[in-house]
Parts: sequence; C-alpha cells; structure tokens
Amino acid sequence: MFGDDQTSYLQGQVTCDVAALGTQQASLGAHCDPKGKVWSIFRLFHHNGGYALFQPLSGIETELKEIKKYAIFSKVTIEQSQDVTLGVMGAQAEQWIQTVTTDTEGDVRSIEGGTAVKVSAQRWLLLLTADKAQRLMENFDGTLVTEALWTRFDIEEAVPMITEHSQNTHIPQALNLQALHGINFNKGCYTGQETVARAKFRGTNKRAMYIVAGTFNTSLESAEPITMERAVGDNWRSASTLLAHYCFNDNNAIGLIVLPNNLEADTVLRIADQPDTRWTIQPLPYSLDDNE
Repeated sequence: MFGDDQTSYLQGQVTCDVAALGTQQASLGAHCDPKGKVWSIFRLFHHNGGYALFQPLSGIETELKEIKKYAIFSKVTIEQSQDVTLGVMGAQAEQWIQTVTTDTEGDVRSIEGGTAVKVSAQRWLLLLTADKAQRLMENFDGTLVTEALWTRFDIEEAVPMITEHSQNTHIPQALNLQALHGINFNKGCYTGQETVARAKFRGTNKRAMYIVAGTFNTSLESAEPITMERAVGDNWRSASTLLAHYCFNDNNAIGLIVLPNNLEADTVLRIADQPDTRWTIQPLPYSLDDNE
C-alpha cells in the first residue's frame, strides 16, 4: 500500500495503530467487517516507501476487495505485492541478518531489494525482489526448508492466521490479537471498532485461540478445512475447524483452533472424520489475562 493518504486510510481500516508505527517497528493487526469479523490478520511494517501487510496468500483476493472498498475516496494504491517472501530461522538467524542488512538495529531493517522483519527471537521475514531473493538463496549456506516449517513455528508461537476458509468468522479477540498487541483500544474509529471495543469493555467475547496437538490416521490436506469435535461426557460435539496445522512424520500433528474460552484444560478433541484420533489443548506461550 502506498500513496499520500496511506497512513490515514489504513488507520481507519485496521485494529492496530498505524500512525504510531515507527520505521523500525512491526505490528500484528486485523482488518474487520463492520460487525467486527476478521477478513485478515497481517504483520504490518514499512516497506519501499509504503506499508506491507504480510498475510497468507489464501484469502488475499477477498481481503483486497474488502480493504479497497473506500480507497477511491483517498490518494492511496492497494495491490498484491510481486515481491518474494523468504523466512530465516534458527539460533544464528539474527547473526546472518546482520550480514545482509544495511541497518544493524530495529525489528524492521532495510535490505538490498526490500525489507527484513523480525518475527520472533529466532525468526526473520524477508520481503524482496525476485532477483535479490534468488541471489540470497544461491549464496545461503544453511539448510533450505519448505514453507510448512514456518507454519509449524507460527503454530508453536500461537500466531493467529486467517485463510479463505476462516475469513469473516471470528472477532480479533477470539484470535488472541489483544494478547499480541495487535489491537489499539485508544486509537480513533476504524471498521468494526464498536464490536471490538464491546468485547473488551463489556466482556462479550467468549472464545479464544488455542494450540492443540494429537494424532492423525490419514493425510491431512493443507488446503481443506479440518473439522474438530470435542468430548462432552460420553458424547462428541462439533468444536471448530483448525486455522492451521503441521504434521510430523510419526502421525502426530499440531494446530491452532478457536474454542470457547471456558473449556477445561483437559478437554479431549478429535478429528471429526477420524473418530479414533485424540487431541488435547496445549499451553499458550503468552497470557490471555487482560490484567497482565
């Protein structure tokens, strides 16, 4: 996104405080419909003189249509980037980043051909031109892995993600966005703000996102929604669908799912079409307590 009105336009569309975002900072945020249901969750940062909203490719078509609805009234251009995304992971990730960035400090740094963004202690996201990405990969002496491993760490760090199957379903707090500083409750109006504010100040939100882990019998297709059920006494009831999942080689898997936030921690779940599987809720790496 770029243009003379880029900051003011985006400020009126998303949950995070765009106007306060420094050039060396990144923030999670959400874009909602007027009822507060999330179209997309993104990582926002300054990029090539504008803003990048990094999010899963699945669902981008719908998200672009929704976020561009009122752009005709502002001096702003919103389009899908043609840059290439690379992820750098591992104990030496930041050390390697120091060798390729022109800045040595900050969570967002300039790099030849684009931008490097710190995601967590051992993960960096690179948004680059195709030529620069190719040159970096040719000169990289680490291990090349697939995107699935990045998803695994997103799950383990409980970073919410929205794909086409989960768009327009949950409010931001049901995706733990407040715990990840992706909602600013003091900024001006934005689309869906009334619902988001009510969920906080009136306590109307009754759901949260959890990490779950369990077994699978047959391959879990990444493109299809995986429906889960939860045990209620001797019976099973529909729970929700996984927002994301990662399968290990030993028929174990992990995933993210939105569930009622008053469930017992020992609630048992299963994959709906694999009834002999068993999944359990895992601890989150952050607190959902509003007072912390």
